[in-house]
Amino acid sequence: MQEPAQPQDATTTRRRRPKSVHRTALLGAMFLMATSAIGPGFITQTTTFTVQLGAAFAFAILISILVDIAVQLNVWRVIGVSGLRAQELGNKVLPGIGWLLSALVFVGGAVFNIGNIAGTGLGANAMLGVDPKIGGLVSAVVAILIFLSKRAGMALDRIVVMLGAVMILLMLYVAIVAAPPVGEALKNTVMPETVDFLVITTLVGGTVGGYITYAGAHRMIDSGVRGPEAVREITRTSVLGIIVTGIMRVLLFLAILGVVAGGVALTSDNQAAEAFQHAAGEIGLRMFGVILWAAAVTSVIGASYTSVSFITKSDGSPRRRNLLTVAFIAVCAVVYLFLGQAPQTLLVFAGAFNGLILPIGFAVLLWVAIRRRDLLHGYRYPVWLIVLGVVVWLVTVFLAVISFGPAIDLMTGA
Repeated sequence: MQEPAQPQDATTTRRRRPKSVHRTALLGAMFLMATSAIGPGFITQTTTFTVQLGAAFAFAILISILVDIAVQLNVWRVIGVSGLRAQELGNKVLPGIGWLLSALVFVGGAVFNIGNIAGTGLGANAMLGVDPKIGGLVSAVVAILIFLSKRAGMALDRIVVMLGAVMILLMLYVAIVAAPPVGEALKNTVMPETVDFLVITTLVGGTVGGYITYAGAHRMIDSGVRGPEAVREITRTSVLGIIVTGIMRVLLFLAILGVVAGGVALTSDNQAAEAFQHAAGEIGLRMFGVILWAAAVTSVIGASYTSVSFITKSDGSPRRRNLLTVAFIAVCAVVYLFLGQAPQTLLVFAGAFNGLILPIGFAVLLWVAIRRRDLLHGYRYPVWLIVLGVVVWLVTVFLAVISFGPAIDLMTGA
């Protein structure tokens, strides 16, 4: 992004620029991660699992949030303290592993970005009634204009924060109107009637899998927030990013639960839109369109920014990085226009890539935390955080195993 030269530590950062700019950069990193997670797939998954599990889905949400926080704390701290991107750390740990990670992120990000652009088209259709292809094309142009801006970094930060706030406020309104059984949901949060571990691992993969967990961390160090002196800010921002995502999932869950608990059977292909319409009438459908569009367009921004960050150097030209990001969005938009929809088989296979990215990248970062103190500028990594990270890494390996097998079967026709 086009910003001042990156400082060496957080203290220097605060001296060189106003506190408001520093705060905006941290908010932007936090919301970039959160809104990257809150995409069309996020909405579909949450709706499907709410219909499937009812109030018991609350337990799955709680456990997934706790696991997500454990992952995010480690990923952001290692990247933030080192000041290096994930692939740069990978190549320093084992030459070549960083490029493998980059390839996985870039391919998966490109495929998912086509799906994100398709989501903007569907959102524009529900919001304004326009043709989905036109809506998708216009949305891609909006994302491109952000990266062409002379102050692209600040524009990116402010737009993702604004759209994130809009999504939460609209979702809050629909959740209140739907009048969900909050007491039953609270009870199931700690004493669930049903526990589905596959649902939990799916939620974890959708929140911190693939490129998503790196989106905010890479944005943060690109903004100049880095070094051991910034640990407190890095920790706070990483946790708040997951909390924002969790709030959005809880509100969506309550909105859908209120409709389902009221006896409405959601039978259409777009259950979320149907639920919003039942809860708030025609305005509910339009609100769903706004939420879906905002979720999709911020995911386009997040996927594009992060995918390109994996094939460029952190000290490279901001203008070159922005132009590559513009080209990335443009190519994805052209593919979407030709196909008319997201390539479903490739989306499933890219989901398997996401399942691989998290344990590979997470293993590299844990190795840095445990063995490569030199890359952390002498910072002594907390033992409790390493232990927590190793436990969660085992969960990510399980997620990779269960997601990759079915995808291979799909691609081979087995």
